[in-house]
Amino acid sequence: MKDNLRKGIALAILPQILFVKWFGNRPEWVEQYYSKGLYPEISGLFRWAFGWIPFSIGELVYSLLLLSILWYLVHKWRHIKRKPFRFLINVVAVLSVFYFTFHLVWGLNYYRRPIAENLAITDSITKPELLKLTERLIQKTNTLQFSLTGDSTQMVNVPYPQEEIFQKTVYGYAEIKKRIPFLTYTNPSIKASGYSTLSSYLGIGGYLNPFTNEAQVNALTPAFRLPVISGHEIGHQIGYAAENETNFIGYLVTVRHKDPYFQYSAYAYALSHCLSAIARENETEFEQLYSTLNNGVKANYQELRDFYTRYENPFEPIFESVFSTFLKANSQADGIQSYGRVVSLMVGYHKKHPI
Repeated sequence: MKDNLRKGIALAILPQILFVKWFGNRPEWVEQYYSKGLYPEISGLFRWAFGWIPFSIGELVYSLLLLSILWYLVHKWRHIKRKPFRFLINVVAVLSVFYFTFHLVWGLNYYRRPIAENLAITDSITKPELLKLTERLIQKTNTLQFSLTGDSTQMVNVPYPQEEIFQKTVYGYAEIKKRIPFLTYTNPSIKASGYSTLSSYLGIGGYLNPFTNEAQVNALTPAFRLPVISGHEIGHQIGYAAENETNFIGYLVTVRHKDPYFQYSAYAYALSHCLSAIARENETEFEQLYSTLNNGVKANYQELRDFYTRYENPFEPIFESVFSTFLKANSQADGIQSYGRVVSLMVGYHKKHPI
């Protein structure tokens, strides 16, 4: 690549950043022209191209890219030391291309209109509203756990293999679009991640590869949590970037599913977030509510805690800090804490649609 072209690509990152900030301050434009206009065409094409392949093309590309970077650093180290400024320009040029591609194929969804507006629900809650929903979720979760096991002390074991869970999640989207048309999902592309062990150590349940639009699910996650995670990642595919919103979409698609194991997954998931919100404010109230859970439900929660404990490591907080910074840079001021803001959406939704 000629030096002038390389420098031009590197400098192009500045007007790109300015454009994204300018366009991102106009969520109605983002919603109309990108999230409901250009993005569905791009994402649908990627899913059509890669969805039928049984393994992740995106993870293969990531692996090859990492190996290429390592090879370059090892074999070009002397050249880099001789011409560090040229190397810096190369790095910025690569970042410029990455920044452009990321926002073109997915990233502008961070700036779209909030899902609460699309659903015409409130996303602010009061303490009594939270307690009311939590008590109702306890009833629903306990009832489903007992109906699925016949024993209040036995944890729920989802009887489906992962591929069937993925298929049932796609079916859930086919059903939910009848109620909420903007959650329409076409050209399915959801796969077990080949990086599942690494994802477990990093505390990741799944992720969307924005460059191939493949939804990747951590295959090691306890099965009772997989339906919600699968729904969450497809939520990213249909154009929602904010984590609290895709958490809510994953819950909504799963709780409205006809399969009782999916419903249990959704209720147990929603309940865990509500109980966590209460525990942060009043530990005594949390203990009182938690004591009313069937032991089988508690066993499922323990299964999840054991899973997280098994993969605890000193690097996980570093990753969480990096990811939180990434989220804040993309219009999620709460960073990784935005995952927990799903509670306000669930309360707002069930004020309008009681369970």
